[in-house]
Amino acid sequence: MPETYRFITQMPIRITDINYGGHLGNDAVVSILQEARMRYLATFGATELKALGTALIMADAAIVYKGEGFYGDQLTVEVTADEFSTVGFDLFYRVSTFRGGQLTLIAEAKTGMVCFDYEARKVARLPEALKEQLSKTNA
Repeated sequence: MPETYRFITQMPIRITDINYGGHLGNDAVVSILQEARMRYLATFGATELKALGTALIMADAAIVYKGEGFYGDQLTVEVTADEFSTVGFDLFYRVSTFRGGQLTLIAEAKTGMVCFDYEARKVARLPEALKEQLSKTNA
């Protein structure tokens, strides 16, 4: 995982994010990562469908759970882009919360993002403008 992250956002754990075990569900973590990704892209006027000359599609995801999240926790989600290729990049995430005056790491994750032409239904080249924006510090 990267040492530094370029974007930070916060969001609460909602009651609908809690599973039968009484903690943050793994399906909710994927949704939280997507929300953080959308917020990150929005900082430079992009979306997953309009990302500075391309669209994006998630090719893979990996999540390592480090702790539990509970209803009412205010999550801090950090995001950064790295490992660029000619057709995509990886986004790395760190999800944590302060609880009882102590930082609790909840999850670390990575999503592989690929540039995609939805009209042609095929992989596209990573635009230099997008790579430049993703490489800037936005935090």
